[in-house]
Amino acid sequence: KDEVATLGADVAKRIEVRSFSSLLVHLAQEIGSKLIIRGLRAVSDFEYEFQMTGMNQRLTFEVETVFLMASERYQFVSSRFVKEICRLDGDVSQFVSPAIERRLKARYAKI
Repeated sequence: KDEVATLGADVAKRIEVRSFSSLLVHLAQEIGSKLIIRGLRAVSDFEYEFQMTGMNQRLTFEVETVFLMASERYQFVSSRFVKEICRLDGDVSQFVSPAIERRLKARYAKI
């Protein structure tokens, strides 16, 4: 709910989450997007993302990439750490939404 309040309900309604198994630029082209938004947490993220953006531009000049810096609250958070904390029965509620927390707990309860 906090994320929706921050974005605004009208913007949140236009966001779609998709899984895909192709190149990101191919997905962007497939859905008619001209923009990819990527999040950065640290300098090491920038180095990787910068290289990926260069390759994406070589594949297609039609899709631009914009980088957004994470707030200091989330700069240290990574999915690998969150999964490991959950797997070891730690509290991940401050890092993920309640729905994601339930799914993580269900996944690691089976292991």
